[in-house]
Amino acid sequence: MATSAPRPTPSQTSPENGSGEIGLTAAVSIGIGGMVGAGIFSILGVVAQAAGNAMWLSFAIGGVVALLSTYSYARLGAAFPSAGGAVHFLVRSIGDGVLAGGINLFMWAGYIISLALYATAFGSYGATFITTDPSPVISDALAVGSVVALTVVNAFGARAMGRSETIVVAVKVAILVLFAAAGLFFMKPDNLSPTLWPPMQSVLFGAGVLFIGYEGFGLVTNAAAAMRNPRTMLPRALYTSVLLVIVIYLAVAVTVSGNLTNAEIARASDYALAEAAKPFLGEFGFRLIAVAALFSTASAINATLFGSANVCYMIARDGELPLALTRTPWRSASGGLLLTAALVILMILCFDLSGIAMMGSAAFLLVYAAVNAGHLRVLGTTGANAIIVWLSLLTCVAMFVILSTYIYHQQPAALLALAAIAAASFAAEWVYRRQTGRKIPAPS
Repeated sequence: MATSAPRPTPSQTSPENGSGEIGLTAAVSIGIGGMVGAGIFSILGVVAQAAGNAMWLSFAIGGVVALLSTYSYARLGAAFPSAGGAVHFLVRSIGDGVLAGGINLFMWAGYIISLALYATAFGSYGATFITTDPSPVISDALAVGSVVALTVVNAFGARAMGRSETIVVAVKVAILVLFAAAGLFFMKPDNLSPTLWPPMQSVLFGAGVLFIGYEGFGLVTNAAAAMRNPRTMLPRALYTSVLLVIVIYLAVAVTVSGNLTNAEIARASDYALAEAAKPFLGEFGFRLIAVAALFSTASAINATLFGSANVCYMIARDGELPLALTRTPWRSASGGLLLTAALVILMILCFDLSGIAMMGSAAFLLVYAAVNAGHLRVLGTTGANAIIVWLSLLTCVAMFVILSTYIYHQQPAALLALAAIAAASFAAEWVYRRQTGRKIPAPS
Protein backbone atom coordinates (compact mmCIF):
# COMPACT_ATOMS: atom_id res chain seq x y z
CA MET A 1 0.00 0.00 0.00
CA ALA A 2 1.40 3.39 -0.95
CA THR A 3 2.06 5.89 1.78
CA SER A 4 2.08 9.64 1.51
CA ALA A 5 5.28 11.55 2.03
CA PRO A 6 5.76 12.93 5.52
CA ARG A 7 4.71 16.50 6.02
CA PRO A 8 7.74 18.80 6.09
CA THR A 9 8.54 20.56 9.31
CA PRO A 10 9.09 24.33 9.13
CA SER A 11 12.82 23.90 9.22
CA GLN A 12 12.81 21.60 6.21
CA THR A 13 11.42 24.20 3.82
CA SER A 14 13.42 26.55 1.64
CA PRO A 15 14.25 29.64 3.67
CA GLU A 16 14.35 31.83 0.58
CA ASN A 17 10.91 30.92 -0.73
CA GLY A 18 9.23 29.30 2.28
CA SER A 19 6.48 26.72 2.19
CA GLY A 20 3.72 29.29 1.70
CA GLU A 21 1.62 27.86 4.52
CA ILE A 22 1.54 31.16 6.43
CA GLY A 23 0.47 34.43 4.82
CA LEU A 24 0.94 37.99 6.08
CA THR A 25 -2.30 38.04 8.07
CA ALA A 26 -1.46 34.79 9.86
CA ALA A 27 2.12 35.97 10.49
CA VAL A 28 0.88 39.24 12.02
CA SER A 29 -1.60 37.22 14.09
CA ILE A 30 1.24 35.09 15.46
CA GLY A 31 3.03 38.25 16.61
CA ILE A 32 -0.07 39.82 18.17
CA GLY A 33 -1.07 36.52 19.76
CA GLY A 34 2.38 36.10 21.29
CA MET A 35 2.36 39.62 22.74
CA VAL A 36 -1.10 40.64 23.90
CA GLY A 37 -1.86 37.54 25.98
CA ALA A 38 0.64 38.46 28.71
CA GLY A 39 0.89 42.23 28.49
CA ILE A 40 -2.71 43.06 29.19
CA PHE A 41 -4.14 40.24 31.28
CA SER A 42 -1.20 38.75 33.16
CA ILE A 43 1.03 41.77 33.75
CA LEU A 44 -1.27 44.81 33.78
CA GLY A 45 -1.86 44.73 37.54
CA VAL A 46 1.86 44.52 38.31
CA VAL A 47 2.61 47.42 35.96
CA ALA A 48 -0.18 49.46 37.54
CA GLN A 49 1.26 48.87 41.01
CA ALA A 50 4.62 50.24 39.87
CA ALA A 51 3.55 53.08 37.57
CA GLY A 52 0.03 54.00 38.74
CA ASN A 53 -1.87 56.28 36.37
CA ALA A 54 1.30 56.75 34.30
CA MET A 55 1.33 53.10 33.26
CA TRP A 56 0.45 54.15 29.71
CA LEU A 57 3.86 55.85 29.66
CA SER A 58 5.46 52.57 30.80
CA PHE A 59 3.79 50.81 27.87
CA ALA A 60 5.07 53.52 25.52
CA ILE A 61 8.65 53.17 26.80
CA GLY A 62 8.46 49.39 26.59
CA GLY A 63 7.12 49.77 23.06
CA VAL A 64 10.13 51.85 22.01
CA VAL A 65 12.53 49.22 23.41
CA ALA A 66 10.59 46.49 21.57
CA LEU A 67 10.48 48.49 18.33
CA LEU A 68 14.26 48.94 18.35
CA SER A 69 14.74 45.18 18.71
CA THR A 70 12.10 44.67 16.01
CA TYR A 71 14.36 46.51 13.59
CA SER A 72 17.25 44.22 14.50
CA TYR A 73 15.12 41.07 14.19
CA ALA A 74 13.67 42.22 10.87
CA ARG A 75 17.14 42.76 9.40
CA LEU A 76 18.44 39.46 10.75
CA GLY A 77 15.33 37.59 9.64
CA ALA A 78 15.53 39.00 6.12
CA ALA A 79 19.21 38.03 5.86
CA PHE A 80 18.88 34.62 7.57
CA PRO A 81 15.26 33.41 7.24
CA SER A 82 14.78 30.21 9.20
CA ALA A 83 12.32 28.34 11.39
CA GLY A 84 14.83 28.74 14.22
CA GLY A 85 14.50 32.53 14.48
CA ALA A 86 16.80 33.79 17.22
CA VAL A 87 18.43 30.34 17.52
CA HIS A 88 19.64 30.64 13.93
CA PHE A 89 20.63 34.31 14.39
CA LEU A 90 22.89 33.46 17.32
CA VAL A 91 24.60 30.61 15.48
CA ARG A 92 25.18 32.80 12.41
CA SER A 93 26.56 35.70 14.45
CA ILE A 94 28.36 34.08 17.40
CA GLY A 95 29.17 30.70 15.85
CA ASP A 96 29.54 27.22 17.27
CA GLY A 97 30.19 27.21 20.99
CA VAL A 98 28.80 26.82 24.47
CA LEU A 99 27.90 30.54 24.50
CA ALA A 100 25.41 30.32 21.62
CA GLY A 101 24.12 26.95 22.80
CA GLY A 102 23.63 28.10 26.38
CA ILE A 103 21.76 31.22 25.31
CA ASN A 104 19.52 29.12 23.09
CA LEU A 105 18.66 26.75 25.94
CA PHE A 106 18.05 29.75 28.21
CA MET A 107 15.69 31.21 25.60
CA TRP A 108 13.79 27.92 25.34
CA ALA A 109 13.43 27.92 29.15
CA GLY A 110 12.05 31.45 28.89
CA TYR A 111 9.39 30.30 26.45
CA ILE A 112 8.41 27.47 28.80
CA ILE A 113 8.03 29.95 31.66
CA SER A 114 5.93 32.23 29.46
CA LEU A 115 3.72 29.34 28.34
CA ALA A 116 3.09 28.28 31.92
CA LEU A 117 2.19 31.89 32.79
CA TYR A 118 -0.30 32.15 29.92
CA ALA A 119 -1.85 28.78 30.70
CA THR A 120 -2.22 29.61 34.40
CA ALA A 121 -3.96 32.87 33.49
CA PHE A 122 -6.26 30.95 31.12
CA GLY A 123 -7.15 28.54 33.91
CA SER A 124 -7.84 31.32 36.40
CA TYR A 125 -10.16 33.25 34.07
CA GLY A 126 -11.84 30.09 32.82
CA ALA A 127 -12.62 28.93 36.35
CA THR A 128 -14.74 32.05 36.97
CA PHE A 129 -17.26 30.71 34.44
CA ILE A 130 -17.61 27.46 36.39
CA THR A 131 -17.89 28.65 39.99
CA THR A 132 -17.69 31.84 42.02
CA ASP A 133 -15.10 30.21 44.29
CA PRO A 134 -12.83 28.18 41.99
CA SER A 135 -10.38 25.78 43.54
CA PRO A 136 -6.76 25.37 42.38
CA VAL A 137 -7.72 21.95 41.02
CA ILE A 138 -10.24 23.47 38.60
CA SER A 139 -7.84 26.22 37.51
CA ASP A 140 -4.96 23.79 37.01
CA ALA A 141 -7.17 21.36 35.08
CA LEU A 142 -8.25 24.13 32.69
CA ALA A 143 -4.65 25.31 32.34
CA VAL A 144 -3.40 21.83 31.47
CA GLY A 145 -6.34 21.30 29.13
CA SER A 146 -5.51 24.47 27.22
CA VAL A 147 -1.93 23.30 26.68
CA VAL A 148 -3.04 19.86 25.52
CA ALA A 149 -5.69 21.25 23.15
CA LEU A 150 -3.39 23.78 21.54
CA THR A 151 -0.59 21.24 21.24
CA VAL A 152 -3.01 19.18 19.13
CA VAL A 153 -3.76 22.27 17.00
CA ASN A 154 -0.02 22.81 16.42
CA ALA A 155 0.39 19.11 15.59
CA PHE A 156 -1.79 19.61 12.52
CA GLY A 157 0.86 21.88 11.04
CA ALA A 158 1.60 25.53 10.40
CA ARG A 159 -1.50 26.06 8.23
CA ALA A 160 -3.89 24.91 10.98
CA MET A 161 -1.98 26.90 13.58
CA GLY A 162 -1.99 30.05 11.42
CA ARG A 163 -5.72 29.85 10.66
CA SER A 164 -6.69 29.24 14.29
CA GLU A 165 -4.41 32.08 15.41
CA THR A 166 -6.01 34.50 12.95
CA ILE A 167 -9.51 33.70 14.27
CA VAL A 168 -8.51 33.92 17.94
CA VAL A 169 -6.63 37.19 17.48
CA ALA A 170 -9.53 38.75 15.56
CA VAL A 171 -11.93 38.04 18.43
CA LYS A 172 -9.45 39.23 21.07
CA VAL A 173 -8.59 42.47 19.33
CA ALA A 174 -12.26 43.22 18.63
CA ILE A 175 -13.12 42.95 22.34
CA LEU A 176 -10.16 45.07 23.42
CA VAL A 177 -10.99 47.74 20.82
CA LEU A 178 -14.61 47.78 22.05
CA PHE A 179 -13.39 48.12 25.64
CA ALA A 180 -11.03 50.99 24.81
CA ALA A 181 -13.47 52.82 22.52
CA ALA A 182 -16.32 52.67 25.03
CA GLY A 183 -14.12 53.43 28.01
CA LEU A 184 -12.61 56.56 26.48
CA PHE A 185 -16.05 58.22 26.52
CA PHE A 186 -16.45 57.63 30.27
CA MET A 187 -12.92 58.34 31.46
CA LYS A 188 -12.13 61.13 33.90
CA PRO A 189 -9.33 63.31 32.48
CA ASP A 190 -8.21 64.34 35.98
CA ASN A 191 -7.14 60.75 36.63
CA LEU A 192 -4.47 61.16 33.95
CA SER A 193 -3.02 64.38 35.33
CA PRO A 194 0.82 64.40 35.38
CA THR A 195 0.61 65.78 38.92
CA LEU A 196 -0.53 62.31 40.02
CA TRP A 197 2.31 60.46 38.28
CA PRO A 198 4.74 58.52 40.45
CA PRO A 199 8.51 59.20 40.19
CA MET A 200 10.03 58.40 36.78
CA GLN A 201 11.91 55.53 38.41
CA SER A 202 8.58 53.79 39.04
CA VAL A 203 7.52 54.35 35.44
CA LEU A 204 10.75 52.70 34.27
CA PHE A 205 10.17 49.81 36.69
CA GLY A 206 6.78 49.33 35.07
CA ALA A 207 8.34 49.37 31.60
CA GLY A 208 10.78 46.67 32.64
CA VAL A 209 8.10 44.46 34.18
CA LEU A 210 5.89 44.57 31.10
CA PHE A 211 8.57 43.63 28.57
CA ILE A 212 7.26 40.06 28.58
CA GLY A 213 4.15 41.62 27.03
CA TYR A 214 6.22 42.63 23.99
CA GLU A 215 8.74 39.79 23.70
CA GLY A 216 6.31 37.66 21.69
CA PHE A 217 7.11 39.53 18.45
CA GLY A 218 10.18 37.32 18.13
CA LEU A 219 7.89 34.35 17.50
CA VAL A 220 7.17 35.74 14.03
CA THR A 221 10.75 34.93 13.00
CA ASN A 222 10.17 31.27 13.92
CA ALA A 223 7.49 31.11 11.22
CA ALA A 224 9.80 32.47 8.49
CA ALA A 225 10.34 29.11 6.77
CA ALA A 226 6.57 28.63 6.51
CA MET A 227 5.99 32.06 4.93
CA ARG A 228 5.67 33.01 1.30
CA ASN A 229 8.76 35.06 0.40
CA PRO A 230 9.96 35.53 4.01
CA ARG A 231 12.61 38.09 3.06
CA THR A 232 9.82 40.55 2.27
CA MET A 233 6.97 39.26 4.41
CA LEU A 234 8.88 38.81 7.68
CA PRO A 235 9.85 42.49 8.19
CA ARG A 236 6.31 43.57 7.27
CA ALA A 237 4.78 41.13 9.73
CA LEU A 238 7.17 42.17 12.52
CA TYR A 239 6.62 45.91 12.18
CA THR A 240 2.86 45.57 11.68
CA SER A 241 2.34 43.34 14.71
CA VAL A 242 4.49 45.45 17.07
CA LEU A 243 2.98 48.77 16.00
CA LEU A 244 -0.57 47.43 16.33
CA VAL A 245 0.16 46.04 19.79
CA ILE A 246 1.69 49.34 20.94
CA VAL A 247 -1.52 51.14 19.89
CA ILE A 248 -3.71 48.53 21.62
CA TYR A 249 -1.66 48.67 24.83
CA LEU A 250 -1.71 52.47 24.95
CA ALA A 251 -5.46 52.64 24.33
CA VAL A 252 -6.22 50.06 27.01
CA ALA A 253 -3.79 51.58 29.53
CA VAL A 254 -5.29 55.07 29.06
CA THR A 255 -8.79 53.64 29.44
CA VAL A 256 -7.91 51.87 32.70
CA SER A 257 -6.12 54.90 34.16
CA GLY A 258 -8.88 57.23 33.01
CA ASN A 259 -11.63 55.20 34.69
CA LEU A 260 -9.86 54.26 37.93
CA THR A 261 -7.92 56.29 40.48
CA ASN A 262 -4.52 55.11 41.67
CA ALA A 263 -6.13 53.83 44.86
CA GLU A 264 -8.73 51.87 42.88
CA ILE A 265 -6.04 50.42 40.64
CA ALA A 266 -4.07 49.33 43.70
CA ARG A 267 -7.13 47.66 45.26
CA ALA A 268 -7.91 45.81 42.02
CA SER A 269 -4.37 45.11 40.88
CA ASP A 270 -5.11 41.49 39.96
CA TYR A 271 -8.09 42.39 37.78
CA ALA A 272 -7.59 46.07 36.95
CA LEU A 273 -8.75 45.62 33.37
CA ALA A 274 -12.05 44.00 34.37
CA GLU A 275 -12.57 46.54 37.15
CA ALA A 276 -12.09 49.40 34.67
CA ALA A 277 -14.93 48.03 32.54
CA LYS A 278 -17.50 48.16 35.36
CA PRO A 279 -18.09 51.95 35.39
CA PHE A 280 -19.44 51.85 31.84
CA LEU A 281 -20.29 48.20 31.16
CA GLY A 282 -21.19 46.81 34.60
CA GLU A 283 -21.10 43.06 35.24
CA PHE A 284 -21.38 42.47 31.50
CA GLY A 285 -18.05 44.27 31.16
CA PHE A 286 -16.41 41.96 33.64
CA ARG A 287 -17.60 38.90 31.70
CA LEU A 288 -16.62 40.46 28.38
CA ILE A 289 -13.09 41.06 29.61
CA ALA A 290 -12.94 37.54 31.01
CA VAL A 291 -13.84 36.19 27.55
CA ALA A 292 -11.18 38.40 26.02
CA ALA A 293 -8.70 37.04 28.56
CA LEU A 294 -9.51 33.48 27.53
CA PHE A 295 -9.00 34.29 23.86
CA SER A 296 -5.85 36.28 24.58
CA THR A 297 -4.14 33.68 26.72
CA ALA A 298 -5.21 30.90 24.34
CA SER A 299 -3.71 32.71 21.36
CA ALA A 300 -0.53 33.42 23.35
CA ILE A 301 -0.23 29.70 24.16
CA ASN A 302 -0.93 28.82 20.53
CA ALA A 303 1.65 31.20 19.07
CA THR A 304 4.29 30.52 21.72
CA LEU A 305 3.95 26.74 21.40
CA PHE A 306 4.58 27.07 17.67
CA GLY A 307 7.63 29.27 18.13
CA SER A 308 9.12 27.44 21.10
CA ALA A 309 8.65 24.05 19.42
CA ASN A 310 10.60 25.37 16.43
CA VAL A 311 13.28 26.67 18.81
CA CYS A 312 13.55 23.23 20.42
CA TYR A 313 13.57 21.55 16.98
CA MET A 314 16.41 23.74 15.74
CA ILE A 315 18.43 23.37 18.94
CA ALA A 316 18.13 19.58 18.69
CA ARG A 317 18.85 19.52 14.96
CA ASP A 318 21.98 21.61 15.49
CA GLY A 319 23.34 19.33 18.18
CA GLU A 320 22.46 21.08 21.44
CA LEU A 321 19.70 18.62 22.43
CA PRO A 322 19.10 14.94 21.56
CA LEU A 323 18.24 14.29 17.89
CA ALA A 324 15.12 12.38 18.99
CA LEU A 325 13.45 15.77 19.53
CA THR A 326 13.54 16.42 15.76
CA ARG A 327 11.38 13.39 14.93
CA THR A 328 7.64 13.64 14.37
CA PRO A 329 5.90 10.77 16.18
CA TRP A 330 2.40 12.05 15.35
CA ARG A 331 1.33 14.16 12.36
CA SER A 332 3.48 17.34 12.42
CA ALA A 333 4.13 17.14 16.17
CA SER A 334 7.89 17.05 16.61
CA GLY A 335 9.48 15.65 19.72
CA GLY A 336 10.37 19.25 20.57
CA LEU A 337 6.70 20.27 20.56
CA LEU A 338 5.71 17.36 22.79
CA LEU A 339 8.60 17.91 25.21
CA THR A 340 7.84 21.62 25.43
CA ALA A 341 4.18 20.92 26.21
CA ALA A 342 5.12 18.31 28.83
CA LEU A 343 7.51 20.69 30.63
CA VAL A 344 4.89 23.45 30.61
CA ILE A 345 2.34 21.10 32.20
CA LEU A 346 4.91 20.07 34.81
CA MET A 347 5.53 23.71 35.73
CA ILE A 348 1.79 24.41 35.97
CA LEU A 349 1.31 21.54 38.39
CA CYS A 350 4.42 22.09 40.52
CA PHE A 351 5.22 25.81 40.68
CA ASP A 352 3.73 29.16 41.65
CA LEU A 353 4.61 31.45 38.75
CA SER A 354 3.59 34.80 40.22
CA GLY A 355 7.21 35.75 40.93
CA ILE A 356 8.52 34.05 37.79
CA ALA A 357 6.50 36.43 35.59
CA MET A 358 8.92 39.29 36.26
CA MET A 359 11.81 36.88 35.81
CA GLY A 360 10.43 36.03 32.37
CA SER A 361 10.73 39.67 31.33
CA ALA A 362 14.30 39.80 32.61
CA ALA A 363 15.18 36.58 30.77
CA PHE A 364 13.96 37.85 27.42
CA LEU A 365 15.67 41.20 27.87
CA LEU A 366 18.92 39.25 28.23
CA VAL A 367 18.16 37.09 25.18
CA TYR A 368 17.29 40.11 23.03
CA ALA A 369 20.43 41.89 24.22
CA ALA A 370 22.48 38.83 23.19
CA VAL A 371 20.85 38.75 19.74
CA ASN A 372 21.58 42.45 19.25
CA ALA A 373 25.18 41.99 20.39
CA GLY A 374 25.56 39.16 17.89
CA HIS A 375 23.98 41.32 15.19
CA LEU A 376 26.83 43.80 15.53
CA ARG A 377 29.16 41.06 14.25
CA VAL A 378 27.22 40.53 11.00
CA LEU A 379 26.24 44.10 10.08
CA GLY A 380 28.01 43.70 6.75
CA THR A 381 25.62 40.89 5.82
CA THR A 382 22.36 42.35 7.14
CA GLY A 383 23.03 45.91 6.01
CA ALA A 384 21.52 47.23 9.25
CA ASN A 385 22.20 50.67 10.70
CA ALA A 386 24.85 50.21 13.40
CA ILE A 387 23.51 53.10 15.49
CA ILE A 388 20.01 51.56 15.71
CA VAL A 389 21.41 48.13 16.59
CA TRP A 390 23.59 49.69 19.32
CA LEU A 391 20.55 51.57 20.67
CA SER A 392 18.61 48.32 20.71
CA LEU A 393 21.37 46.56 22.63
CA LEU A 394 21.85 49.36 25.16
CA THR A 395 18.12 49.82 25.84
CA CYS A 396 17.70 46.08 26.47
CA VAL A 397 20.63 46.10 28.90
CA ALA A 398 19.36 49.26 30.63
CA MET A 399 15.87 47.78 31.02
CA PHE A 400 17.37 44.58 32.43
CA VAL A 401 19.34 46.53 35.07
CA ILE A 402 16.26 48.58 36.00
CA LEU A 403 14.05 45.49 36.20
CA SER A 404 16.63 43.54 38.21
CA THR A 405 16.69 46.37 40.76
CA TYR A 406 12.91 46.21 41.03
CA ILE A 407 12.88 42.42 41.35
CA TYR A 408 15.58 42.59 44.03
CA HIS A 409 13.37 44.82 46.17
CA GLN A 410 10.08 43.02 45.40
CA GLN A 411 11.02 39.34 45.07
CA PRO A 412 14.76 38.71 45.50
CA ALA A 413 14.24 34.96 45.19
CA ALA A 414 13.28 35.52 41.54
CA LEU A 415 16.78 36.83 40.79
CA LEU A 416 18.27 33.70 42.29
CA ALA A 417 15.91 31.57 40.19
CA LEU A 418 16.91 33.49 37.05
CA ALA A 419 20.59 32.96 37.79
CA ALA A 420 19.96 29.27 38.47
CA ILE A 421 18.15 28.77 35.16
CA ALA A 422 20.92 30.59 33.27
CA ALA A 423 23.62 28.52 34.98
CA ALA A 424 21.70 25.30 34.32
CA SER A 425 21.33 26.22 30.63
CA PHE A 426 25.06 26.69 30.10
CA ALA A 427 25.97 23.70 32.27
CA ALA A 428 23.58 21.43 30.35
CA GLU A 429 25.00 22.68 27.05
CA TRP A 430 28.59 22.04 28.17
CA VAL A 431 27.81 18.57 29.56
CA TYR A 432 25.82 17.48 26.50
CA ARG A 433 28.53 18.58 24.08
CA ARG A 434 31.23 16.92 26.18
CA GLN A 435 29.35 13.61 26.35
CA THR A 436 28.22 13.45 22.72
CA GLY A 437 30.95 15.37 20.92
CA ARG A 438 28.31 16.98 18.70
CA LYS A 439 28.98 20.28 17.03
CA ILE A 440 26.70 22.90 15.52
CA PRO A 441 27.08 22.58 11.75
CA ALA A 442 28.47 25.58 9.95
CA PRO A 443 25.60 27.68 8.55
CA SER A 444 25.16 27.40 4.83
